[in-house]
Amino acid sequence: MLLTIPALLNPAQIDKLTQLLQQGDFVDGKLSAGRAASPVKQNEELAQSPELLQRLYRIIMPALGHHADFRRATLPRQVADFIFARYQPGMRYGDHVDDPIMGGGKFRSDISMTLFLSDPNDYEGGELVIHTHFGEQTIKLDAGSAVIYPSSSLHRVAEVTRGERLVALTWIQSFVRDPQKRTLLYDLDQVRETLLQQQPDIEHTKRLDRSYVNLLRMWSEI
Repeated sequence: MLLTIPALLNPAQIDKLTQLLQQGDFVDGKLSAGRAASPVKQNEELAQSPELLQRLYRIIMPALGHHADFRRATLPRQVADFIFARYQPGMRYGDHVDDPIMGGGKFRSDISMTLFLSDPNDYEGGELVIHTHFGEQTIKLDAGSAVIYPSSSLHRVAEVTRGERLVALTWIQSFVRDPQKRTLLYDLDQVRETLLQQQPDIEHTKRLDRSYVNLLRMWSEI
């Protein structure tokens, strides 16, 4: 499932993040790339600075945890520490697939997420292009909005030709490994939430709620 999440962060949070990122040092992004990705990766990433990273995480992680649509779509078991990437003119990231195992072997990457931090009018190029069964999907979102997509997807970042593209990246291991099952659960949960709000006492609502809960129980991995 490919899903955009508008306004995951508000303008004040974006301003604070960009101020903090201006204090950091950026290094060659190839340092974190795997063998297949390294030849096609041309960007910069925030250098490891525990104090600065913790300040950044304190802004992003609560917003992520409190966002209902993110939780429903990903069913997160584990969320990786964010990587903050910068693209300046001439930088790009060619076609690649994200590593299947991350965190030094600690978790499986089921879902990738790109959180846009730059206003799209402040740079040209830099679109995230994801290969899907329906063709290429080109994504360039407002600052503070995010997109999630299967980590198994072939994707790239188009060359930036003007300005600066800042993004935050993370990967999620879901309680439900199969992306088709996650999509089905997400669709059911959308209807379930509407019925629970509007018609909580009717029999159809109770049956749908029970079916969703038991499907999640059946398909989840602990």
